[in-house]
Amino acid sequence: MMTSNDVYILNIETATKNCSVALAKNGKTIALREIAEEGYSHAEKLHVFIEELITESEICFKDLNAIAVSQGPGSYTGLRIGVSSAKGLCYALNIPLIAVDTLQSLAAQITISTGLIIPMIDARRMEVFSATYDKDLNTIAKVAAEIITDESYQNSDEEIHFLGDGAAKCKEFFHKSNFIFHDEIIYPSAKQMSSLSFEKHKKSDTVDVAYFEPLYVKDFMITKKKTS
Repeated sequence: MMTSNDVYILNIETATKNCSVALAKNGKTIALREIAEEGYSHAEKLHVFIEELITESEICFKDLNAIAVSQGPGSYTGLRIGVSSAKGLCYALNIPLIAVDTLQSLAAQITISTGLIIPMIDARRMEVFSATYDKDLNTIAKVAAEIITDESYQNSDEEIHFLGDGAAKCKEFFHKSNFIFHDEIIYPSAKQMSSLSFEKHKKSDTVDVAYFEPLYVKDFMITKKKTS
């Protein structure tokens, strides 16, 4: 049953191969749609998922208090699709836009008592997008693009939890006993955005709908086919 004090936020995550949408009520996910495909079906799936969530939850678009979008880093095309859709909804409904750090929401998929969490998103070859968080998801090292080598993180003796599709490429280099890999966690999900976006909403921590741009970290490069 909906009350006047309820806060509904639609969370959109399209930074990776996972096209994910979650509807949250007061910071709790009440409905979720997501699919991870090699072909990046975000353009076809995203609006279908949004319509399905609104219908399933028996609310109207006008009941939404905000739209939250994963701000990156990640796939250039995926981020553009998610941000464009989020902006369109904000304009149409005249509600605020909330930007959620993609790596922080990925890190939120695990709970630890000690040590650090390092979520990694594959950035091709031996490069990853990464950041470092403590057990309370406070930022220890900001988002960056880094090239993984056999010397990466070797000076740390803290327990480090690695997760995300970028972490898989590190396993051949990382063999220290304090390195823990969560292979089951591959992509960020809108489900973990629910609590993060709600906290931002309570603080009125929003972004300018007109000027907000995703966090690409690296410039978008267009690769031309070689001619014979």
